[in-house]
Amino acid sequence: MNDKNQVIGADFVAIKALENGVTIIGLTRGKDTKFHHSEKLDKGEVMIAQFTEHTSAIKIRGRAVILTKNGRLEAGE
Repeated sequence: MNDKNQVIGADFVAIKALENGVTIIGLTRGKDTKFHHSEKLDKGEVMIAQFTEHTSAIKIRGRAVILTKNGRLEAGE
């Protein structure tokens, strides 16, 4: 498999907002971690996010359910 196919097949997470205004922030890879993308979700909205050659971390603010290949967890209070 070449590098491009490995990125396409990279891990992803499903995020479901449990309240209005949940913020999802993508963080870059590299020497200096920086914000590179953000989204706002309202209650009930779902976003599928993928870790790629540019995204090394995802930060979630607000109440949300996160589903990964490793299990389910909740963000927020």
